[in-house]
Amino acid sequence: MPADEQDHRSGVYVAGQPRGDGAPAPPGYLPRLVDQQVERCLRTSRAVLIEGPRACGKTWTGRRFARSEVLLDSSDATRLAVQTDPGALLAGEPPRLIDEWQLVPDIWNPLRRACDDRNANGQFILTGSAVPADDIMRHTGAGRVRRVQMRPMTSWETGESDGSVSLGALLAGRSPQATGQPLEIPRVVGAACRGGWPWMVDASAADAQEQLVDYIGEVSRTDLPHEGLRRRDPLAVRRLLASLGRNEATAATYRTLATDVSGGRSGDVSPKAVKRYLDALIRLFVIEPLPAWLPHTRSTTQLRSTPKRYFCDPSLAVASLAITADRLRSDIEFFGLVFESLVMRDLRGYAQSNRATVSYYHDNAGLEADAIVEGRDRSWVAFEVKLGGAALIEHASNCLRRLRDKVDTKRMGAPSALVVVTAGQFGFDLGDGVSVVPFTSLGP
Repeated sequence: MPADEQDHRSGVYVAGQPRGDGAPAPPGYLPRLVDQQVERCLRTSRAVLIEGPRACGKTWTGRRFARSEVLLDSSDATRLAVQTDPGALLAGEPPRLIDEWQLVPDIWNPLRRACDDRNANGQFILTGSAVPADDIMRHTGAGRVRRVQMRPMTSWETGESDGSVSLGALLAGRSPQATGQPLEIPRVVGAACRGGWPWMVDASAADAQEQLVDYIGEVSRTDLPHEGLRRRDPLAVRRLLASLGRNEATAATYRTLATDVSGGRSGDVSPKAVKRYLDALIRLFVIEPLPAWLPHTRSTTQLRSTPKRYFCDPSLAVASLAITADRLRSDIEFFGLVFESLVMRDLRGYAQSNRATVSYYHDNAGLEADAIVEGRDRSWVAFEVKLGGAALIEHASNCLRRLRDKVDTKRMGAPSALVVVTAGQFGFDLGDGVSVVPFTSLGP
């Protein structure tokens, strides 16, 4: 992790003062990994746009730095007033928070002009729970508005990981020394069911899932119409979300999903409709695709290029199927996919803090690696994710070694680390460059 972005959980921001005036965070605020990125963007650009799924904490993070605000989802009257006079929305002490800006997209051009007229950094903080279907207007924000993606909290942010194995250190080639506290399987199940939602950090798995099933329902009934899908079938969307849950961490085709949504019948929901719904779910940040890694290899092996799909948080995969924590624990195959989703959420957050990217590897010979984290300097770390068990860990470690041998290291460089992430209690060295690390030890 970069030196200017450490110790965020202590509330001490090494990179600069919060809100520009040293004001305290909002009461109950849980410091986030993106806080330092937001602060840096405000120092270096006119405005910052914080994007992410609904209820992941964007508004509170915006308030962490704002001196004035307008909340566009607070009332219809507020949105009507803004539509009548968009420029009035921008009046207020900077940085000015404009929450859920996409509800009144007409503000974009006045905001862009205000950025130019004021000619000063740190003027606006926008938050958005959706990417407008028509993205053309946003290209004019280049050079003025910097984007920061926000996700539900990682295990390090919730305190379930001690961060003793830093992703930044792994990218730098330092050997992992895991000191994570043991976390029994029921607590791992609870972490997956509760997810990284800041409003549910202390909730039980059952209470969290009750609310998240409603969250999934709201996505189906309410959120998609705002994405231009006036002609949509809420029941079909709900079935699609369940199908995505069953196909979590896969690259299932539109046709496969359409057949699943239609209950095996052809024609009820077309692949074209599935694609339209999926595009909207991606714009809502509910689903986040994971791109394929396409390295230079020593062989002529063909590489998969289709993105895999994950819910933005493992708890939504569970909620999409409305299953209990006990049932999740008893379904070891699905639990493995949910655990992979949890680790992928964490790796994406830690990678973003290190200005790194995350992808996956899969070739036509059947060789896979669940995650490849690649730094700006082209350093890379390969990860396999397994719940645990000697046989599964051994299989995962062999896959990582085969991947290292297959990649053209003269062109790609040797991996900085090969890591098997588990839900187990202990970390250890398997030899030949492979380490086992509990997810409770991973951090930025």
